[in-house]
Amino acid sequence: MAPVAAQARSQLNLTQGVTDISQRVYDLHMTIFYICCVIGVVVFGAMFWSMIRHRKSKGRKPATFHENVKVEIAWTVIPFLILIGMAIPATSTLIAMEDTSEAEVTVLVTGSQWKWHYKYFDTDVEYFSLLATPRQQIENKLDKGENYLLEVDRPLVIPTGKKVRFLITSDDVIHSWWVPDFAVKKDANPGMINEAWTKVDEPGIYRGQCAELCGKDHGFMPVVVIAKEPAEYDAWMAEQVAAKQRAEEEEQRLLAMSMDMDEAMELGERVYVGSCAACHQANGEGIPGVFPALKGSDMALNDMQGHIDIVVNGKTGTSMQAFGNQLTMQEIAAVVTYERNAWGNDTGDLVQAADINAFMNE
Repeated sequence: MAPVAAQARSQLNLTQGVTDISQRVYDLHMTIFYICCVIGVVVFGAMFWSMIRHRKSKGRKPATFHENVKVEIAWTVIPFLILIGMAIPATSTLIAMEDTSEAEVTVLVTGSQWKWHYKYFDTDVEYFSLLATPRQQIENKLDKGENYLLEVDRPLVIPTGKKVRFLITSDDVIHSWWVPDFAVKKDANPGMINEAWTKVDEPGIYRGQCAELCGKDHGFMPVVVIAKEPAEYDAWMAEQVAAKQRAEEEEQRLLAMSMDMDEAMELGERVYVGSCAACHQANGEGIPGVFPALKGSDMALNDMQGHIDIVVNGKTGTSMQAFGNQLTMQEIAAVVTYERNAWGNDTGDLVQAADINAFMNE
């Protein structure tokens, strides 16, 4: 694994990767590179040899012919044969890269500004994966860590030794899901599904990122994949299923409970800082012309239903994404309460999880 890791960190060549496909891609890349090197040596060698050998200072007289059928046939046929020789392995590799048949695990990968959502087919397990690099590192208040901007709160987990198919799409703009060690880089287009696959033989942590300029926080949208042995993966999946069931039960319990204002403001501030402050700013003033202010806004002061609606469902055509499937109903209630009472808004409105549940079931 050490040579592979060193190669993956190299900035001078293509990542060699850890899968059979990534090795084929790397071998193809090196084959084409060496062919191009040979062509360069032959072409430039002949050119410089001719320039030196037939220079005017040596008394050489220029030829007077204008064409040579044999030479023209040669410089047409030879490049054609070279291209055919390059196309055969390239086509074979491309076909193998696109063959997602007989997959044993299928994961729906959905990009949104600026996070990834993973949903495992044949289970109820799904979750968002967000950047975990501390904001203090980004703002140069702390030393940057080893995996700066390449760490997430919940990585994608896949089993080793099994073919994993990725169905890749987007909720908003074009993203690109890229893991160099897998030789997988696929655009995530809204309204479309692209397919890719991998089969990892060695357990490990593999990192990538969004490779398409997708907006303001494009650089803060990493991909982390953990490959686990099948037995360990099965145990992890069982744990996720159980955790989801517990979360649903807890959600139902919370619907019957009420938060007081202090509890709602404390929770709401945490949710706001984690999910909203990057666009609307910590002071609620937004970015003029880009992200609207919440401080003193008509919606936050007057339109309760509109406020809940935009947090739950987002706003089509803008960067405001839907948080109805990202946050719990209690978190949504708390962040709406916070936005309606922070920064001098002071409406006194206190939203409960039951209110969010009623809205979502209208």
